[in-house]
Amino acid sequence: MKYSLNKGRSCVYKISLHLVFVTKYRKCAITPEMLEVMEECMGSICEGMECQLEEFNGEADHVHLLVDLSPKVAPSVLVNSLKSVSSRKMRQQFGKHLSQFYWGKPQFWSKAYCAVSTGGAPMRVVKRYIQNQDTPLAPPNHRFGRGMRG
Repeated sequence: MKYSLNKGRSCVYKISLHLVFVTKYRKCAITPEMLEVMEECMGSICEGMECQLEEFNGEADHVHLLVDLSPKVAPSVLVNSLKSVSSRKMRQQFGKHLSQFYWGKPQFWSKAYCAVSTGGAPMRVVKRYIQNQDTPLAPPNHRFGRGMRG
């Protein structure tokens, strides 16, 4: 699988993160119209944090995001921004609809979330690549080898 690397001032990177957010109490509250607004909102948040929303979709009780993450941004900070801003936007624009599912303190998303790192190669391939690196030549009084830290 070919993919392009991003370039920063002092690094080259490709950090893809698959996020899943579930509605509070797993209520089937999300409508197709809400998904459209949510995608636009979350895309804007990602851009503001120097990330990019690559894919977005969802069902009535959860959404999936594939984010090209900047190394400057901690995943937990991104998730907090995505969930808090989108929750506020959903309550503002779809408050009447959401009132049939939620009452009391307005909260849209569950506190929990799923975050899975993704990559271009399976983990076994990456491990094998690292294991097969050439060991540097060292003076006779130094020992290098697999599993040793120096």
